[in-house]
Amino acid sequence: MPGPGDEDSVAVAPGAATPTGGVEVVDLDWRTPAVLVTACIAVAVAAGVVRSTPRTLTWLVIGGLLALALNPVVDRLQDRLRCRRGVAVGVVLLLVIIALAVIGVTLGPETVRQARGLQGDIPEVVDQLADLPLVGGALADNDVPDRVQQWLEDLPDRLAGSESTVTSAARSVASGALAGFTTLLIAVTLLLDGERLVRAGRRLVPTERRVRADRMGRVFYQVIGKYFAGSVLVAVLHGLWILVIGLLFGVPLAPLLAVWVMVFNLVPQIGGAVGGIPFVVLAFTQGATTGVVCGGLFLLYMNFENHILSPIIIGDAVDLQPATTMVGAIVGVSVAGVPGALVAVPLLGVGKALYLELRSDGSSARAHDRGPGPVARLRARLRRRRGSGADAARPDAGLPR
Repeated sequence: MPGPGDEDSVAVAPGAATPTGGVEVVDLDWRTPAVLVTACIAVAVAAGVVRSTPRTLTWLVIGGLLALALNPVVDRLQDRLRCRRGVAVGVVLLLVIIALAVIGVTLGPETVRQARGLQGDIPEVVDQLADLPLVGGALADNDVPDRVQQWLEDLPDRLAGSESTVTSAARSVASGALAGFTTLLIAVTLLLDGERLVRAGRRLVPTERRVRADRMGRVFYQVIGKYFAGSVLVAVLHGLWILVIGLLFGVPLAPLLAVWVMVFNLVPQIGGAVGGIPFVVLAFTQGATTGVVCGGLFLLYMNFENHILSPIIIGDAVDLQPATTMVGAIVGVSVAGVPGALVAVPLLGVGKALYLELRSDGSSARAHDRGPGPVARLRARLRRRRGSGADAARPDAGLPR
């Protein structure tokens, strides 16, 4: 045991018994359990608010994310045209509407035609289920083709005999249109009045803390904006890939599947795989060979996106381990569904960036400002791969020196 004069003596709290027999007494600060209890209460309250207002919160979250993704485009256009922000927002909104109209006019008739042809293709595909490799015999032994065929034959009677089903479908369409319009309106409002809202919030911060608040706000915007702008670009590219493959191989409802994949690709970790399942399933309606080829092409693109495309475009915007992003996405889905999964990972990244910012006193924000662009990240990645390949090719590689 250290003596009373040693520098490594253990400090004992006043009034506590002197440790004897090798037992150390630890005096915990009351603030530690207080912070834990406060954090648990905050999470419970947030979960309750989210569950009580799911639709409005979904509109706000998606509208805010859309505004963050379009804000760099608006800023660049405003600087290029030297116009007011309202004009730049109007131009971007007009371009988005024109793009959606072109997509609808170009792909809408093809989608309707494929939807009509799907009804005639399904019976033939059901008959081919028993011929599938590996699983065809098991499906035939369990009468799966006959059960699927019977279910398809009974489906029109079920739909026609249930007026509530048609009414529910009409309500779903109207609700979707309202949600889309409201989300777009929220995004436009944030793009127009975002700077004014930031200035109003800044005036609420005490003067002596505004410098730190500015740094923290800058870190928040850089992480969230960079992550979502890159994620939207990656999702659009994935949707275009699915659209091209679907049209080439005649996969039914290829345009709708492309939109489905694009939306689910925004969900971290699990979104890409979940979005591709309907595409592969409908690809099998054109034959087992088409289904296998489309599934292989989908997996090939997923590997390309995960290992090359996403690191180049998004980079280390959130700088989190894969296990952390997986847990964050699962927690976000359990709390708020798809919107929760969309914001969980970037919020974790913001929390880490703010922690590093507070510890490093601003060097984290400067590191974000000096972050390399996509081309520089691609060069660095290729250089590392080339260096590792050269080391593996040396005759004395792996030998002790």
